[in-house]
Amino acid sequence: MKPKETDLEPQTVGDHVKRRRLELGLTQIEAGQRLGVTQFTVINWESGERRPATRHWPALLEFLGYDPEHSVPGTLAEQLTSERRKRGWSQRQAAKAFGVDPSTWSSWEAGGIVMMRTHRTALAQWLGGSDADLSRVMAERWRTAHASGECD
Repeated sequence: MKPKETDLEPQTVGDHVKRRRLELGLTQIEAGQRLGVTQFTVINWESGERRPATRHWPALLEFLGYDPEHSVPGTLAEQLTSERRKRGWSQRQAAKAFGVDPSTWSSWEAGGIVMMRTHRTALAQWLGGSDADLSRVMAERWRTAHASGECD
């Protein structure tokens, strides 16, 4: 038997959208209405021609019921990206909200070290975590980076 389109393991955000749309028995027009976009936007996502813009992520995450790129955010970088998307923020908007330069925020999402305690405290609070835990993780990352010579 030929597998159903909903049985396939999604590889892209568009694949996730298509699978969910088919599970719900929706047309691309109906899915677009639920997502607040046109049917052509849904078509572009599903075909891989385009990726969802930042402003569409909150509706997309609600439609899917999960983040297709970070189902269980583990690292700080994944948590920051996931939470930012839930809010529909660009990296620039997140940086502004935390009073940092956009390149600093980008570095954090790429796995960089959050050096300032005030930033760690604010991020831990935003993510619903512990400041002490985040500080320990950052201290270990700093020690590892310096021991390996990455920071020389």
